[in-house]
Amino acid sequence: METASTFKALVVEKTPEKEFVREIRERSIDDLPAGDLVVRVHYSSLNYKDALSATGHPGVTRQFPHTPGIDAAGEVVSCESGAFAPGDKVIVTGYDLGMETDGGWGQYIRIPAEWAVRLPEGLSLREGMALGTAGFTAALSVLKLERAGVAPDAGEILVTGATGGVGSIAVAILAAAGYTVVASTGKEADEEYLRDLGAARVVSRDEVTAGAEKALLAERWAGAVDVVGGQTLAAVLKSTKYGGTVTCCGLVGSPELPVNVYPFILRGVSLLGIDSVQCPRDIREAVWQRLAAGWKPDRLDEMVTECTLPGLEVMIQTILHGGITGRVVVNLRES
Repeated sequence: METASTFKALVVEKTPEKEFVREIRERSIDDLPAGDLVVRVHYSSLNYKDALSATGHPGVTRQFPHTPGIDAAGEVVSCESGAFAPGDKVIVTGYDLGMETDGGWGQYIRIPAEWAVRLPEGLSLREGMALGTAGFTAALSVLKLERAGVAPDAGEILVTGATGGVGSIAVAILAAAGYTVVASTGKEADEEYLRDLGAARVVSRDEVTAGAEKALLAERWAGAVDVVGGQTLAAVLKSTKYGGTVTCCGLVGSPELPVNVYPFILRGVSLLGIDSVQCPRDIREAVWQRLAAGWKPDRLDEMVTECTLPGLEVMIQTILHGGITGRVVVNLRES
């Protein structure tokens, strides 16, 4: 596949006044970072981490100018290592993509070949980005619950922050796998959306956190997928049943965890961390295979809002203010 000499990308620049401005620019392939794999990006996505990078959050990106986008799906243009052939379709998530390495909000990326995973059969490039890091993280969470012995007949599984990207897909995957899912959200208007994804019940965020200051709460959940952190995660741990498992993969509420040891030493509750960035390749490939088959949400397309590069500015502000439901796919072919 022939490589264009220039391409469009959204570039974030830091001004002398230490402000961050975003604009779509024509970039040169020669300006991309070192790597043995060049991919023509067809689709990317918008994650909360991307919005932080786009607004100059130092915990995500420190070097500017920079192109965000922690997800990318497209076709291989060239691969010096021989791991892929021109025309192969690949998905790239995690590692340093979109953080300090120019990411998927550009029509081309150049990366180490080991960052890419071959697109599994049963999944299109667009579906790969409808899932993206959010779907991969949700699937990792379900995999860890499964491997911890949390079976579908164990009881209710709680998903917090359920209208977000990770939460929405976690609800859909768990329901498809036969679990009884309780979705927690602060957005009452989205109850029908969550039930359509497979939630058996929808509860308010306040109901989950009620009494969180207590040492322990009544046992409710056989397991949970938490994407909120903070007081919400503490309350979930305190209300998880004996021997239950909670996965932790987010901090939209807070990175702090105000909890005592009682859930762990009195009820044997397990708290499992989920990292989608440095996840080993064998697990990464296995998760994507499952997402292409039995774990692919039936209503995946209904969870997606699509935009092009020019439409990202509005979407960035919306996700930062908690206004996104489901997933945002960025179409680089139309940009």
